[in-house]
Amino acid sequence: MHIRTFVQHDLARVTDLTIETFGPYYEQSFRPLVGDVVYTNQHGNWRDDYRLEVATLHQPDNHRYVAVADDAGDIAGYVAYSVDPARRNGEISHLAVSAAHRRHQVGTTLCEHAFDEMRHLGAEVATIGTGGDPFHAPARALYESLNCTMLPVAVYYRQL
Repeated sequence: MHIRTFVQHDLARVTDLTIETFGPYYEQSFRPLVGDVVYTNQHGNWRDDYRLEVATLHQPDNHRYVAVADDAGDIAGYVAYSVDPARRNGEISHLAVSAAHRRHQVGTTLCEHAFDEMRHLGAEVATIGTGGDPFHAPARALYESLNCTMLPVAVYYRQL
């Protein structure tokens, strides 16, 4: 497996991987937690939202990058990150690993790649976010293993 820069022919697989990875969160975690009205208002079109969003993640001219973990032609995972050169900050916005490749250090390798690239691009600080719910527990464990410091944040929803 090797980490390489995203190319346009990766788009369909990266989009599908995003939907496969985060679908259980939206349908089995978020929706039951907040109810149908809040779910529909906030993320009712999450699949289509991802189809639009993922297509915009790799824009090197805008300091936005995607790297993929390539396993013999199969995309095992990807990381999307950006750098704000003026503020010397980087951010990982997306990390997805296929179910078949989880627990094999793919997420760690992708994050370390993104951190190295951000550092090379002048960033001094990086952020990465995730949820506090049980679905996101593996992500929190990964980020803590990478010596990231968690900042507790609470978000509340209310149907009106």
